[in-house]
Amino acid sequence: MFDDRPYDENPTGTFFNRVQTYEIGTFPNTETLHFPKSCLHCEEPPCVPVCPTGASYKRTEDGIVLVDYNKCIGCKYCSWACPYGAREFDEKQKVMKKCTLCVDRIYDQSLPPNERKPACVMSCPTSARLFGDVHDPSSEVSLAIRERGGYQLMPEWGTKPANHYLPRHKTRLRIHEDELVRANNPLKKEDIRHETSKEVSLDDWLM
Repeated sequence: MFDDRPYDENPTGTFFNRVQTYEIGTFPNTETLHFPKSCLHCEEPPCVPVCPTGASYKRTEDGIVLVDYNKCIGCKYCSWACPYGAREFDEKQKVMKKCTLCVDRIYDQSLPPNERKPACVMSCPTSARLFGDVHDPSSEVSLAIRERGGYQLMPEWGTKPANHYLPRHKTRLRIHEDELVRANNPLKKEDIRHETSKEVSLDDWLM
């Protein structure tokens, strides 16, 4: 995978999985939301029928959506068709790429059964990701979807994503004014406010 400058001003390369971070609310009552996004391996993938060469296809045996790099001509039709922005163009190989669900790993018989999972699932330090068969009502993922109110992303598009999201666990934390003062503050930058301000806000602190 071509990835010369992943973090510079003009990053290059393709991302199989992105985690977008949002701040919700108004200071000091804010929340941070981390939203992972990759290919959802839809049951009705709009990226497949638009491909003029058949490079984008859905496997019949397990429903995984893949790209045949030997057939891909880099026209980017599939990226335009995907409502989730899951496909990216590899500038070096001139083909479209996306999450493969680690198809080579999950069927690797040389691995122990408990390790036949996508790399993102295996590496997640908080076990936020689950892997299994959503069509098996007794599977771990099916139970989690039912018991925790799992949902599909943008169901109104009719793509029927196989990947589901679980509602996040919210932790309520209110920051009080005295907690904003740093213990180690040699420059004494706190307590310098505009005279007209009566309430604490980000604009009140001269940093």
